[in-house]
Amino acid sequence: MTSDYRGVTALVTGASKGLGQALALELARRGARLILVARSKAQLSEVATEIRQQFGSQDTEVIVGDLIAPGGPQRILAELRDRGLTVDLLVNNAGAGGAGAFLRRPLDSQLRSVELNVNGLLVLTHSIGGELVARGSGGIINVSSVAAFQPMPFQATYAASKAFVLSFSEALAEELRGSGVRVMASHPGPIDTGFFDGTTAAMQANADTPQRIATRTLDDYAKGRAASYPGGRQYRAVTWLGRVLPRVATVRLTGTVNRRQHFDEVVDLA
Repeated sequence: MTSDYRGVTALVTGASKGLGQALALELARRGARLILVARSKAQLSEVATEIRQQFGSQDTEVIVGDLIAPGGPQRILAELRDRGLTVDLLVNNAGAGGAGAFLRRPLDSQLRSVELNVNGLLVLTHSIGGELVARGSGGIINVSSVAAFQPMPFQATYAASKAFVLSFSEALAEELRGSGVRVMASHPGPIDTGFFDGTTAAMQANADTPQRIATRTLDDYAKGRAASYPGGRQYRAVTWLGRVLPRVATVRLTGTVNRRQHFDEVVDLA
């Protein structure tokens, strides 16, 4: 069951690189038909070519769209309608984050992060989710983070936006119980995608690979789980901090950890 996505048409946002690319490739390996969405036409075309060459998925679709741009999510939905494409599995992977002290980071970049992590996800979920419910089948995977479970000093906006994804996914899953449509949030820990390369921030040495996170996330969804914790056990333990420690202690601890990663010193990562 964990390897079979045959007959499923999956739309993956942020599919041009990182975890989105890994999810797309893993879905294709398991037999899914792909609709790839991202801003870069060139990078999307490369991923689509790789899928066709490796898995023979000649009907892979590419939609170039910007979820942050005004009206961007609506244009993606219009493109789906114009092409007559039906989605069985929506994978809201596209996301943006950053590190550094909130007041020292540009406001625009933080607003863009909220626009992508929250607003873009909401628009796609509202439209495609409604279609899934009308058909009585399908699912939604929202990529959140272990950062969703506690405030994160020096990643304040990112953690807050992922906390929204966590709460929204849990609530929507309950609303759709019995509808034939499932909602699962995936909560990976640090993933080494080169995000911090060339900056003063440091990626944790034991960060997971995108491929490993993609595999475990899709395994968990196929098993019918309501939540996925695809990282190592130490990262699942992080999700319990806010439940067993006083909130002030949790914030102090996460702030200390991020200082050790030099996130408080970041000036070159928007």
